[in-house]
Amino acid sequence: MKIQILGTGCPKCKQLEANARAAVAELGIEAAVEKVIEIDRIMDMGVMVTPALALDGTVKSAGKILTKDQIITMLKGGN
Repeated sequence: MKIQILGTGCPKCKQLEANARAAVAELGIEAAVEKVIEIDRIMDMGVMVTPALALDGTVKSAGKILTKDQIITMLKGGN
């Protein structure tokens, strides 16, 4: 699984990344966490508001900081 954190490196983006890493650690799953900081790549994924989170290339959230628990729900296949 690939988890992408889309954002330019602002504090909100860093918090989302930390929450995503904590969710992966809690679940004990194999996942690569990638930071996408290039504006062109972010816009190519259809994101206009950061931070955003994508799972396997599909944007699941934009413009808010998901909690660790919200990310866990997404990783388990929930919305």
